[in-house]
Amino acid sequence: MTIFLQTLPFLLDGLLTTLLVAGSVVLIAIILGIPAGCALVFGPFWVRVPLRLYADFVRGVPILVLLYFVYYGLPAVQINLSSMTAAVVALTVFKTAQIIEITRGAFQSIPPGQTDAAKSIGLGLMDRFVQVLAPQAIRRFLPPFVNSVVDTVKGSSLVSLLGIVDLMLSLQQVIGRTHVALPLYVMGALMYFSINFPLSVLSRRLEKRFI
Repeated sequence: MTIFLQTLPFLLDGLLTTLLVAGSVVLIAIILGIPAGCALVFGPFWVRVPLRLYADFVRGVPILVLLYFVYYGLPAVQINLSSMTAAVVALTVFKTAQIIEITRGAFQSIPPGQTDAAKSIGLGLMDRFVQVLAPQAIRRFLPPFVNSVVDTVKGSSLVSLLGIVDLMLSLQQVIGRTHVALPLYVMGALMYFSINFPLSVLSRRLEKRFI
């Protein structure tokens, strides 16, 4: 028990770093990914093609490769980023591609008859989007999006490979000093659970509200 009390503040600092990284990645990915996903569905051909290539390519590359490319590869072209910035950039690149695909799927899953019906009553493109398509797309967007956020929290543990003292690295450092592995890993798992379980509950409540 004494070990847990002594190491808890250090682990909480690591947890705060994990939340900071995951929160920053999700926020930026939403800002970039949702408009890009809409452009992938409704935009002109010359916009859709590069977005399609970006989403397909990035989602096919392991996150670890993106992390190493941004942190170790970009300095070759005189772009030097701190470990924290590199981690956020790499994870955001990957998460944005996921958000683009989730947004695209949400809109394209709406039956074409909904658009035809909106056109038949004289609604313009913007009115169709706001009044007919967007409300239905939100219902389809929320479940995979919340799952994606949970994956971001878990995937953020990879930033420890860049020397960022997140929850995972703080656990490893504490275990290296105390040589008490299993109880500390259990504590770390409970900390991750304390983040992801409320997200899962929120997801179910949002689904009940909007679906």
